[in-house]
Amino acid sequence: MDTVQVKARYYLAQLEKELNKVPQLVQFEAATGVPKTYVALGAGSFVFLMIFFNFAGQLFSNLLGFVYPAYRSFKALESPEKEDDKQWLTYWTVYGFVSIIESFTDVLLYWFPFYFFLKTVFLLWLMVPSFNGAVTIYNRILRPFLVQHKAEIDSSYNNLKAKVSAVASEIDGSAASH
Repeated sequence: MDTVQVKARYYLAQLEKELNKVPQLVQFEAATGVPKTYVALGAGSFVFLMIFFNFAGQLFSNLLGFVYPAYRSFKALESPEKEDDKQWLTYWTVYGFVSIIESFTDVLLYWFPFYFFLKTVFLLWLMVPSFNGAVTIYNRILRPFLVQHKAEIDSSYNNLKAKVSAVASEIDGSAASH
């Protein structure tokens, strides 16, 4: 047996071990006789192809960028460790900035071939803790920018807050007089 087959069997065994933790997949395998590794690899391949060839690439990319991190954030908040809280708070901070930038450039970016595939790879890099992508982007780009412009950001926030409060008071005053 060559090394490729040995590695493939090893990774399939690891996948099998992880999939055994999902009771629905265990039940599905028992009911249908279809190995859960086939189901997982088939579903993963389907999603990959949909993103790669841009059939619902935006939907799958955005779901991946939101659903898994939202679940992991919930798990982090419920755990006693604080390091995972920081990881996911950093992810959401970077994700928010990326989403804002994307909203301004989406008309241009969507014309690039494989945009959603590259976006998905980028989001995976951001969210997988072993890659530490979100922390890297935050420490190298966002944090220096935010620290440098903290005073202006706080001033703009306070001005906006005062204007919103004034409008709310005006609305409350006019609603009370009617």
